[in-house]
Amino acid sequence: MFHLNLQFRALTRSVLSLCLVGCTASLCAQPAKTTLVMPPAPLLPQRFGTWQMAAAPVSGVDAAQIDPANAAALKEFGLDRFSIAQFSANNGAGSVEVKALQFGDATGAAGAFTFYRRPELHSLQAGQKLGANAAVTTDEALFWTGNTLVMASARQGHAALALELKELEQSLPKIGGPKGAPPLLPTLLPAQGMGPGTLRYALGPVSYATEGGVLPPEILGWDKSAEAATARYNGGGILTLLLYPTPQIAGDRGRAIEAAINADRARFGTVKLRREGPLLLLATGSFSPSQEQDLVENIHLPVQLTWDKKMPPEFHAEVQKTYSLLTSIAAFCGVGALAAIILGLFLGGGRAAIRVLQGKPAAVEPEFLRIDLRGKTAPIHLEPPPEG
Repeated sequence: MFHLNLQFRALTRSVLSLCLVGCTASLCAQPAKTTLVMPPAPLLPQRFGTWQMAAAPVSGVDAAQIDPANAAALKEFGLDRFSIAQFSANNGAGSVEVKALQFGDATGAAGAFTFYRRPELHSLQAGQKLGANAAVTTDEALFWTGNTLVMASARQGHAALALELKELEQSLPKIGGPKGAPPLLPTLLPAQGMGPGTLRYALGPVSYATEGGVLPPEILGWDKSAEAATARYNGGGILTLLLYPTPQIAGDRGRAIEAAINADRARFGTVKLRREGPLLLLATGSFSPSQEQDLVENIHLPVQLTWDKKMPPEFHAEVQKTYSLLTSIAAFCGVGALAAIILGLFLGGGRAAIRVLQGKPAAVEPEFLRIDLRGKTAPIHLEPPPEG
């Protein structure tokens, strides 16, 4: 018996070894899969307008390579990659350095635009448009479009630089969907009385502090996806808007801001704080009481109705229950109606068949009521008595 067990174990091991060898051979026989990764499209074109790229561009993904002093702020805006290139004019007159910074979405590009905009950069003249927003001088231009920020500076003054950059804008990589939507918060700041070039939009504590935010950055809840927009107005007042994902977070940060202001009241001057849902509005500085009231009370979040949000699971469960109930009622009514028809045919047809088998007509007139509207009496025909 012991000898048989040993033989059985040896046979089992042999079978398992053959299976493993077969599986290994089949795995080795499978062809290796090759995955192709398409490189991203170049940020900058080879030429635009009268300008031709003079040398290969310098590209990278590290924010410290393009702006070491503000690398942390660029990371807050979500820098993905950058490209720097020198362009020479076709007629040999002058050159232009172009820096293109691509971010994860349009929000980052818009924030970086306000971060790099200096007071000497002014808006375009009426009727001119470059990107979503632009600021220029005679030999410098700063604009953003989609999720890309462009900074261009000419070696010699070039009056048509801003106009020629329009062709560059059209060649930049495009982005669509939610990532291509511009941020809402900066559009809520009133333009009337705002100092030129003072609008700032921040997505983190470093960019907010660098842009001159009046509140302590550490209390604003940046880890909860906070957004901040500030602007200076005529008279020296500063208007700050803070947007949070939920009203609960906004309420909690509003109480923290109120406590910070009360701890150092003289630093903030006149203060007006209001919360509207997930939006906090704060006026500080030297606003007049009427100006302060108008700015804070007249800013409202627009009501947006969207249809792309998925309904909660509870809604789908209730719809399914209602559909099942109505389907069951319809099926029950259909089966009941079919049963009534079959039962009527069975009883009526059976009764008629029995009468026919008895030698009688299937239907006898006296057994049915009839209303004669002709006004004449008609005799009733009785059945003949049965024979025998």
